[in-house]
Amino acid sequence: MKHGVILVIMGIFSIFGSKANASVEADFWKWFQKNEDMIFNFEKDTENTFDKLSLALSKVDPELTFEFSPIRENGKREFVLSAGGIKKSFPSVELLFNSAPELKQWTIVKFRPRRTPLNDLTFGGVSIKADDVYYNIYKDEDKLGVVLFFDNYSDKEHTTYGNLGYLFLDEALGEYDVETKLGFIEFHNKSSEHFDGAKPIRELATQVDEYYDN
Repeated sequence: MKHGVILVIMGIFSIFGSKANASVEADFWKWFQKNEDMIFNFEKDTENTFDKLSLALSKVDPELTFEFSPIRENGKREFVLSAGGIKKSFPSVELLFNSAPELKQWTIVKFRPRRTPLNDLTFGGVSIKADDVYYNIYKDEDKLGVVLFFDNYSDKEHTTYGNLGYLFLDEALGEYDVETKLGFIEFHNKSSEHFDGAKPIRELATQVDEYYDN
């Protein structure tokens, strides 16, 4: 059974930049605890809650994003702290994660984790099933380059499919491994000449792990 996640992609920029002040992490968690019930029950007023949470996170680092899991059997939600795939913001995620207090209703997760099974995703009005995404990998210096293949990819919709592609890679490998183990990343239609030998994306993690373990 698939466990969905609710993800938020932020595009918040601050003219002041991120504060080089360790107290911003403590301030965020104080705010989070004060508003914990509102955040946990965000479905009651999703847009308003997400706006407030996004604003609070932007004070730590304008690039930070977040995901929520459904309520698990233990009565908790996962609160995923993400750098939005931007490597320079990884330290912000680490600092915020390491400063998190004990929260009875939450499991705090740093970086988008691997998902098993992979979730189907929707972005920009385009819905794609994980089972319909394929890949090929290539040696790229000391890393691996990846080409993802989609049924209806076109250059005209590169931005939409690019965002979906990175989200699927995060699903398959986890955000941290995508940024540290992959080299070039491209997106093609399945009609591409490079599609020959492509494999389902659910096999990507095993192949990447085997490469780095050798």
